[in-house]
Amino acid sequence: MDTDFTEQRVKMVDGQIRTTDVTDTAILEAMLTVPREAFVSARRRELAYIDEDIEISPAEPGKPARYLMEPSPFAKLAQLAGIRSTDFVLDIGCGTGYSSAVLSRLASSVVALESDPVLAEQASSTLSHLGYDNVAVVQGLLQDGYAAEAPYDAIFINGAIEELPQALLEQLKDGGRLVAVEGLGNAGVARLFLKTTGVVTGRRAFNAAIRPLPGFERVHTFEF
Repeated sequence: MDTDFTEQRVKMVDGQIRTTDVTDTAILEAMLTVPREAFVSARRRELAYIDEDIEISPAEPGKPARYLMEPSPFAKLAQLAGIRSTDFVLDIGCGTGYSSAVLSRLASSVVALESDPVLAEQASSTLSHLGYDNVAVVQGLLQDGYAAEAPYDAIFINGAIEELPQALLEQLKDGGRLVAVEGLGNAGVARLFLKTTGVVTGRRAFNAAIRPLPGFERVHTFEF
């Protein structure tokens, strides 16, 4: 079975990632080595390498479903972040920990933030079991980031958002980058935000339709 998953990883990288302009060799190598199947439930393991989002936590009343992001947009966002081997990274909405595992192969260390206690425990357990010892899983509101360990060289947001909180931009180092997909569904656009001498600028990078991340909904106000 291990050989089968190894082959599926190669097919994922060759068929889904290289074909969408991801050329960063560190990202390609990381996604060839991180066992994506370890971060999904046993009954979904055979689907771990399909080019779709995979549900990792079902919807419940007042709680939306959570998903492992489709490989291609994930890899493109990671490439957009320009993560270096010396970087300290905040991974927001780490889910079961797959994104943090990949980012940990690119960066010096990763803080993996998760709001769902069950997912946080799964991420911590799986990452520890697989030996990703430069990742620390923490629990808290995703939209607040994790100021206790700030500032970060890069912040990666694991899902589509309606609004980017100022608090996250404040947790970037000077020269730091934040990547996020703003807008839901087919209106989603991946953006790169750069902090230079305290000023943050953002630019559009590519279209990306990915699942929303809870906590970043736009607050609607009444106008009279």
